[in-house]
Amino acid sequence: MAEHIVRTASGSVSVIVYGDRDKPALITYPDLALNHMSCFQGLFFCPDAAALLLHNFCVYHISPPGHELGAAAISDDHPVPSVDDLADQILEVLNKFRLGAVMCMGAMAGAYILTLFAVMSNLLYYYGMCGLLKECLLYRYFSKEVRGGVDIPESDIVEACRRLLDERQSTNVLRFLEAIERRPDITNGLKTLKRRTLIFVGDNSPFHSESLHMIAKLDKKYSALVEVQDCGSMVTEEQPQAMLTSLEYFLMGYGLYRPSYFSGSPRSPLSPTCISPELFSPESMGLKLKPIKTRLSSQR
Repeated sequence: MAEHIVRTASGSVSVIVYGDRDKPALITYPDLALNHMSCFQGLFFCPDAAALLLHNFCVYHISPPGHELGAAAISDDHPVPSVDDLADQILEVLNKFRLGAVMCMGAMAGAYILTLFAVMSNLLYYYGMCGLLKECLLYRYFSKEVRGGVDIPESDIVEACRRLLDERQSTNVLRFLEAIERRPDITNGLKTLKRRTLIFVGDNSPFHSESLHMIAKLDKKYSALVEVQDCGSMVTEEQPQAMLTSLEYFLMGYGLYRPSYFSGSPRSPLSPTCISPELFSPESMGLKLKPIKTRLSSQR
């Protein structure tokens, strides 16, 4: 694993590269105030998911400006980037590493940036501090069950995220937030986006309705929605195991599989019989997904 600082027209970007660079590329982009460790660690620490992803991909974790580990506060002299600037940075990163077609995985605001880039470039597959602000972000990320309450302690992942937010430069977070708040409506672009898209959303996410809106606007031949029960927005951290089987079937359409010694794991929360095989059948040009609304029960 190595960190690369890529200089772009709108500022420097931290890219963590993990894996064999001869393999196909998987690009990740985190949500507001997070980075690759706090947004995707749960998914990549899930043994089955890690086997599936790291066996098939070299992972390029892109952090929004000022969100990388140990980032200093960005000077007020630097203009706040627009979402177009952030999407353009993705292209500059791809050019830096001489990447062609890539798979992308974004979380909430990060998913928006990657989707905007897909709409703008038509190149990608898309599968996106004060105490009060900190609480708002934790509400944004996690379900009530994980956040805890008066009689229920916070879970370990929420405590870890709270510590990370304590270390985050609030001015850097506000710059990313300002860019996202100025984002244009890309609904019309979604209607013409012919890229296979798999959306995960927790049924307790404050953005659940937005996910339903997005899946309704995407071409039904190329898109699918997976709802995860008892989960907030950050499925990658809260219930990463619930993503595994759907990801396997999605990637199967590209000829990508887990190593045989990991197949048939009892940890997979959803067996293939729970989803009709026709929904994920690979076709000659890749995987075309029929629209689904699948609830994955949490593991108790």
